[in-house]
Amino acid sequence: MAIQNVTVAGSGVLGSQIAYQTAFKGYNVTVYDINEDAINKAKDRIKGLRHLYKRDIAATDADFEKGLANINYSWDLEKAVANADLVIEAIPERPDIKRNFYKQIANFAPKEAIFTSNSSTLVPSMFMDDTGRPKQFLNMHFANQVWLNNTAEIMASPKTDPAIYKEIVEFARSIGMIPIQLKKEQPGYILNTLLIPLLSAGEELWVKGVADPQTIDKTWMAATGSPRGPFAILDAVGIRTAYNITLAQAQDDPKPETQALADALKKMLDAGKLGLESGEGFYKYPNPAYEDKGFLDI
Repeated sequence: MAIQNVTVAGSGVLGSQIAYQTAFKGYNVTVYDINEDAINKAKDRIKGLRHLYKRDIAATDADFEKGLANINYSWDLEKAVANADLVIEAIPERPDIKRNFYKQIANFAPKEAIFTSNSSTLVPSMFMDDTGRPKQFLNMHFANQVWLNNTAEIMASPKTDPAIYKEIVEFARSIGMIPIQLKKEQPGYILNTLLIPLLSAGEELWVKGVADPQTIDKTWMAATGSPRGPFAILDAVGIRTAYNITLAQAQDDPKPETQALADALKKMLDAGKLGLESGEGFYKYPNPAYEDKGFLDI
């Protein structure tokens, strides 16, 4: 089956990036989210990528407009997936929400449509039976700033058809991604298996009061040469995603420090500090402090 029509479900930071990158590479894209307000925010979020595509990959305004022209929007789930060859799910990192979503679209999408999840921590075997088409379901995880950090980690379940897996590998290449082919299921894939311990360690130092976020970031940047520390990365990932992951951890293993971190992240969300997408998280944007030439001065 040739993939032409792609539905991206979930229009948060990464969902919007996936949708635009796919449209930028010439596919017909439908962006789905739960209501008109979410869709309007998605439109603004996607339009806001223009200066980044121009700055980072030398796209012209004409190039960017061509990508925008390939995108439609919908908050009607049945209509959003009715003609989909591929559905990329990028909804909140909560198993209950994802299970309900797959049970719904199983009834709406064409029988031959492929479903993929952009989940950053959950493996496909958790949801394969909810999809009603386990042979056509797998995970495809993107890194933040997909036009620049262009990896797509592809993970099958035990029931995924190898031919479908290969098709998604080729799709990932076609939208400018480096396909990272995992040989077995791994919560967190490769990227987050490496990254999450760093972010968690930074969060633990913060919530215990050992040091403030900027000091923790300065330490990592100065000692390793990294351009960003864990809290700058958390802003890019999005505080909502960090909160959802932490909340799930607190429910599974109710340690006091995990709940304290969930509470601290919830306080940020309540204050509208969503990270890069809202203009403030642990840093203020644009021009966050960690990009200042003097950030690491003695």
